[in-house]
Amino acid sequence: MAYFDSASSAPLHPVARQALLAALDEGWADPARLYREGRRARMLLDAAREAAAEAAGCRPDELVFTPSGTRAVHSGVAGALAGRRRVGRHLVVSAVEHSSVLHSAAAHEADGGTVTEVPVGRGGRVEPAAYAAALRADTALACLQSANHEVGTEQPVAEVAEACRAAGVPLLVDAAQSLGWGPVAGDWSLLTASAHKWGGPAGVGLLVVRKGVRFAAQGPADERESGRAAGFENLPAIVAAAASLRAVRAEADAEAARLRELVERIRARVAESVPDVEVVGDPVRRLPHLVTFSCLYVDGETLLHELDRAGFSVSSGSSCTSSTLTPSHVLRAMGVLSEGNVRVSLPFGAQEADVERFLEVLPGAVAGVRERFGAPASSPAPAAGGGDLVVDALGKRCPIPVIELAKVIGDVPVGATVTVLSDDEAARLDIPAWCEMRGQEYVGERPAERGSAYEVRRTA
Repeated sequence: MAYFDSASSAPLHPVARQALLAALDEGWADPARLYREGRRARMLLDAAREAAAEAAGCRPDELVFTPSGTRAVHSGVAGALAGRRRVGRHLVVSAVEHSSVLHSAAAHEADGGTVTEVPVGRGGRVEPAAYAAALRADTALACLQSANHEVGTEQPVAEVAEACRAAGVPLLVDAAQSLGWGPVAGDWSLLTASAHKWGGPAGVGLLVVRKGVRFAAQGPADERESGRAAGFENLPAIVAAAASLRAVRAEADAEAARLRELVERIRARVAESVPDVEVVGDPVRRLPHLVTFSCLYVDGETLLHELDRAGFSVSSGSSCTSSTLTPSHVLRAMGVLSEGNVRVSLPFGAQEADVERFLEVLPGAVAGVRERFGAPASSPAPAAGGGDLVVDALGKRCPIPVIELAKVIGDVPVGATVTVLSDDEAARLDIPAWCEMRGQEYVGERPAERGSAYEVRRTA
C-alpha cells in the first residue's frame, strides 16, 4: 500500500520511535519535582524545548508544548485576542485558513468580536496589499497560514508580517504544514505547529509567543508550560516530537528537491493523461510534496475508494467525501472545481516506483468512475434547432448536476441557455468551473423555489 496522505498525518519517523521508547523509560516522572527522577524528566523536557525552539526560530522560553496543533491555535488566538482587548476586537484571517483558525474566528465572532476574511486568488494565495488593507485601528490579531494544507500554496508571510508590524498588529502563523521543511520567514509574533505533520507522534503541538506580545492565557490558571497549556506534559511524546523535527529538518533540503521532482511529474502527467482535469494551487510557490487536482464528472468518494482498492491512500476536499455535502472551504474560496478532488501528499521516503504506478492506475480509475455515472465522453455537436432548456437536478449530488448539464448542452443552439436547478452546494463551484473548462458562458445564479437556478449560455 502506498501512503500518499502525509498532509493529514505523516508516518512516525524512525527517530521519533526511538526517542519515544527511550523517553518512556527515562521521562515518566514529574518534571516539576526536585528529586532525581523529576530532575531527569526536566532535563529531557528542557532539551526538547531547546531543539524545537531552534527549529522554530525562537527562544526556548517563548515556546510551550500543547496537547495538539489545534489546541495551540485555539490557545494562541484566544490568548492574543484577550491580551489586546483594549485595542479592539477585530480579527483578520485569510479565507483558506485551517479549520482550527476559522473555528476560533467563529467563536470570537459569536462572543461579540468582528472578523474579516481576506480572499485569495485562484491559486490560493492572498495578496499582501489586500491583507494590509484589511487591518484596522481596532485590529487585535491577524492570522495567516504559512502554506495551505489542501493545495500546498505557500503564503507571503514575510510581506504580510511586515504590513502587520507597520500597523502594530501581531501576526499568528499556522505553520503546521511547513515547519518540517524549514523555519517560517518574516517578523511574525505567534506561531503554531503540530508534531504529527512532520513525523512526530500525535498529541503534541507547539505554541510560540514572542517576547513583548501581549498575551493573556484563557481558562483556569495552571502552572504548567508558563500557564499557557494546562495539564501534565506528555513528556515521551514531546521528546519524540522534538527529536523527529530535528531529524526531518536535517533531511529537508535533499528530500524537498527529490519530492518536488516527483510532484512535478504528477502535475504534468495527470494533465496529459486524464481528460477534463484541473490541477489546482500555485504551480511555483508551493510545498514540495503536495499536489491537488480535480476531475470533472467524478464522484470524489467513489474515486478515493477505487484508488484505495488499487493500493493508494489519498485524500480529498470534494463535497462528495464530506458528511456535510459541502465542498472544501479552501476550494470554494479559490473558486476552482471541487468534483473528484484528489490530494496527493508524499511522505518522506516516498518511492518513485509507487508514484509511477499511481500515474498508471489513475486514468483508468477516473474513466471507470465516469462510465459508472454516465458522463459524456465528447464535446456537444451543433444543434439543429430547439431553444432554452431547464434541467431539474434537485436532490442529486455531485457530480450528477454537472453531468446532466453536459448531456443536454448540445440540445440547444449556440446562444440559447440551459438552466440547472440544484440544491447541492457544490454546484455553485462546479457549474462555473465546467463552463470555463468547456468554453461555455456562465450567466449566473438566482434563487429558485428550492435551491438555486444556474444559467449557462452555449457559446461553443
